[in-house]
Amino acid sequence: MTGTASRWVMLAALVAGPAWAQTPDPKPIAAVAAGGPATTGAETTLLLVDREVDDEAQGSLRWAVATSNAEPGRYRIEIIAPRIVLKSALPPIKGPVAIEGQAFAHSGGHNVIDGAGYLPRDLKSCPGMVSGQYGTNVRTASNPGFALVDTKGVMLRGLEIRGFCIGVLVLRTSNAVIADNLIVRNIGGAGVMLSGDDGKGGSTSNTTLDNKVLRNTFLENGDGLELTRGAAFNLIADNVFDGGTDNLEPSQGIEILWGNDNTVVRNRFVRYSDGLQLNWGARNYIAANTFRENAFGVSVTGAGNMVEGNDIRGNGIGVAVRPEAKVSANRISQNAIAGNGLPIMRCSAGGSCDPKMARGGIVIGPPGLEHGSFVGSRGMGVVFDKAGAAVICLNQDDPASCHALPQFGLGPPSLSVVRPVGGKLSVKGVLQGPAASLVTVEVFGGKAGTAEGERYLGSIQVVTDGQGNAAFVGEVKGAAAGSAITATSTTAAGASSAFSKPVALAR
Repeated sequence: MTGTASRWVMLAALVAGPAWAQTPDPKPIAAVAAGGPATTGAETTLLLVDREVDDEAQGSLRWAVATSNAEPGRYRIEIIAPRIVLKSALPPIKGPVAIEGQAFAHSGGHNVIDGAGYLPRDLKSCPGMVSGQYGTNVRTASNPGFALVDTKGVMLRGLEIRGFCIGVLVLRTSNAVIADNLIVRNIGGAGVMLSGDDGKGGSTSNTTLDNKVLRNTFLENGDGLELTRGAAFNLIADNVFDGGTDNLEPSQGIEILWGNDNTVVRNRFVRYSDGLQLNWGARNYIAANTFRENAFGVSVTGAGNMVEGNDIRGNGIGVAVRPEAKVSANRISQNAIAGNGLPIMRCSAGGSCDPKMARGGIVIGPPGLEHGSFVGSRGMGVVFDKAGAAVICLNQDDPASCHALPQFGLGPPSLSVVRPVGGKLSVKGVLQGPAASLVTVEVFGGKAGTAEGERYLGSIQVVTDGQGNAAFVGEVKGAAAGSAITATSTTAAGASSAFSKPVALAR
């Protein structure tokens, strides 16, 4: 076989499992944010891509990739051709190698790698790994622009990667750096997909580690980025994830599915069903990000995840904590949350199109895709078993397998007195939490008449009695007269509540 068919068979074989033994690399590789793959210091040979035509002649991208793959670590690839429209899939990239667009360093522009030569803009051109499924919200590895499979030390920089099912597939690959790119309209998986998929749908915990995705702009991809099936200890920083206005499936800016210990900081998420969707991952750190115009800013399940110090404004729900089969604790702390509760009906495998659903700053218990009460699309190419849909525990006659309310049912505190004292605020109230346990009350100030938490003012700690009750009193930073003061509770285990009812600070 030749052309697209043979390359697709080759990629499918790689996806199915590691293609070669993972022998020690004689060149120590440490991909760093500034410069990408590092070697022992030996000079690399430049392969210059100056042909726009997609063929195998010298100067073409296909020639450069094949040459570099024959001797990984010997070459670096620099693209000066303004636009390359591929006629078929490139072979998977073998690292270490840096592939850079020259325009970025010279002018801040990007050299374009486009899949339009062989992929129509049709979700059915992006099949899943299960027969009959297709699109963004299925298990998939189909038709990537760049495939990094069972390798390490690859850098992609200064490129515009567009028109594929997956812009960049990072599968069982570590120490890659994807930086300063435009990643546009990759419709059937993600702009960048980092996955530890073992080839059978299971997770691997030691294959997709220490990758960095930095300073990229993601526009109108189905999912902007995915961290799935064991992807761990990866850094996602300073990117923009914009669902845009012409997106076939505006699902998630980032989806973390069984991904653990990843750091997601200083990114911007706009116009998605879920800005960031956490599905059963653990200990992921989500901090200093901005969320705007999403149905849900952050949607959370999993255990030990931390949503801290983010700016979350103008969404349907700021932070949604969804029920799941195993109740666990996730921390929501010191965020600026205001102006949410908007009727944003965006519901492509996330968010919600239920006009009756409660909306606001922090909402505990809205349904996810697995629940029969979810209102929206579970994905255009997804077949959903309605008979097996999960049920949220609401009534006494619900099945024993129903999903209990998240955060162990922790409710918000109740504020009784808020008054200014010497430039600070004296705060009194009561709460209920775990018995004989430490609880932290975070206090927030907002505009008059609001009920969220725009400005973090400080915290008060208290220990509950044997029945889980506690009265608390303490001082936090001051706020302007007329401000609405709210609070949340967070247990020692890291479960956080929704906001309390607001109390107006006397003028």
